[in-house]
Amino acid sequence: MTEPAAETTIYHEPGAGGAPLLWGPAFALAGYLAELSLGGPTHIFAWVLVGVVLLLLSAAWVYARRRFLLVRVTPSMLWQGRETLPVARIAELAEIDAPLGTRVLGGGWTVPRKYTEVPVRLDDGSLALAWARDGERLRSALHEARKAG
Repeated sequence: MTEPAAETTIYHEPGAGGAPLLWGPAFALAGYLAELSLGGPTHIFAWVLVGVVLLLLSAAWVYARRRFLLVRVTPSMLWQGRETLPVARIAELAEIDAPLGTRVLGGGWTVPRKYTEVPVRLDDGSLALAWARDGERLRSALHEARKAG
């Protein structure tokens, strides 16, 4: 997923932000403060361990979402999760409902949940499904990329 540094990004969805990384340590801190406010014994090591474990689990979750749900459009390339597609291969943006079994860009079986599908016709005549949280913005970014390319 490397790209030329000089190429501008027309549309970008990272897949996940960094906020979920704070949930585990915040939960552990809240648990420790609850123990402290109740006046009983405090288990500092246990809460630190809980915070670290939850941080690691959420880091794996954020990494996976950033890798598999990335959407990015530049004047020459479309990134959909693990797959890259040259914009020059997009013959047209189809205004049709894609039939069942249409290939989904990015390597998945279906369009990710809560994402909008954008049917595209490729230069070989096949139909594929691009996807984004904001389907209209992806569609306009692809139009812009096709004009630029």
